[in-house]
Amino acid sequence: MSAPTLPLNQTVPAPEGSSGYAIEFKDVSIAFEGKVVLDGISFQLPHGETKALFGVAGSGKSVLLKLAIGLLRPDSGQIFVLGEEVTKMSEEQLFALRRQVGIVFQESALFDSLKVWENVAYRLVEEHVSDEEIEQRVREVLRFVELERTYDMYPSELSGGMRRRVAIARAIITQPEVLLYDSPTGGLDPVTSNTIIELIMKQRDVYHTSALMATHRLQDAFTMASHEFDPKSNQMISLPKGKLCEVPMSFLILRDGRVIFDGDAHQLATSRDEYIREYIS
Repeated sequence: MSAPTLPLNQTVPAPEGSSGYAIEFKDVSIAFEGKVVLDGISFQLPHGETKALFGVAGSGKSVLLKLAIGLLRPDSGQIFVLGEEVTKMSEEQLFALRRQVGIVFQESALFDSLKVWENVAYRLVEEHVSDEEIEQRVREVLRFVELERTYDMYPSELSGGMRRRVAIARAIITQPEVLLYDSPTGGLDPVTSNTIIELIMKQRDVYHTSALMATHRLQDAFTMASHEFDPKSNQMISLPKGKLCEVPMSFLILRDGRVIFDGDAHQLATSRDEYIREYIS
């Protein structure tokens, strides 16, 4: 990974009167056609931390992310993002909040008819940023994800892993306060998956952006917990055994719509819960 060129983003203090968390769920439930998907979910994502969200297919990971940005409304409970109660916000208020949140979908969700730079710059164009600043910022984030050479290419000319990295560039170009990752390594081969995790780790350790990452790959989160990005060598390095990364990293496991674990890598590895032990084995 090349050295970052964007200005360092300091941890943003919680808004006055807020809960003090980047994201907080309080007893959130939602059902579809009578089937409960999330049942009384409560957890907190402190500012500057990363939380990996796990659960078997259909456990509600993607639903949880959509709830966090108001794409879905819960049947009950409260959701706070950056101190604002999402569950009470109008569509106009939600649109403003989403400008502070970067989202990376598993499918990358790029516009096939637009070039890479146009995809990455999409939000900046909406915000009427000058052409000169757009080009500068697009080249900076593409350099950050090591894809500056793709500036004038179309998504169809890119591999799956490259499209995922372009999606990350698009998500971080506005320097969001919160990042949401929905299965960022889903469908990718192990080598490409490792490249994506290294990039997510680089974003975490350089900018300390609060992040919630839904994933089905335990090894991705364990890698993030046991490694960190080293700016001197411009690559991720393994931490000594027993040492956790400097930026707090936690794990949240869903089962049958409920949270059954919320803690760090050491607590997860030493859990005596039979389901958890089988899940991580």
